[in-house]
Amino acid sequence: MNWIFLFFAFLIGISNAVQSGVNAQLRESLNNPILAALTSFVVGLVVLGIAFLCFNQHPVPGIGDFKQVPWTRYLGGAMGAFYVLTVIFIIREVGPANMICVIIAGQMIAAMTIDHFGFQGFAVHQITWPRVAGAVLLIAGVYLILKN
Repeated sequence: MNWIFLFFAFLIGISNAVQSGVNAQLRESLNNPILAALTSFVVGLVVLGIAFLCFNQHPVPGIGDFKQVPWTRYLGGAMGAFYVLTVIFIIREVGPANMICVIIAGQMIAAMTIDHFGFQGFAVHQITWPRVAGAVLLIAGVYLILKN
């Protein structure tokens, strides 16, 4: 396994936790949770636009190509919006550590299910007893963190 990819995954985890607090602060500054989420996505859109202009090496599909994409493949944006908006609403109530723990538990259960069945075109990775034990330990860790 390429360690640089794991390092970037670790950085994603850090940015995920920091992003939650930054977006909560934006909500307080704007006094509007939905506008804070929208603003966060507009900033993200600008960053992605710059990245696209600077680094894109693939041909740009035409409008007809976008129309042929199954609608379900556009749900990632809706899920991202759900994530950001929900975090903005709940982070002050549950705290970042508790929130991230429960998110990770949900991610692990969903990821293991996706792996097991090979959903979304992923290679199949069967649920095994060691994987189940790891998930149980993770959920036990979530319980211990939430208990305090």
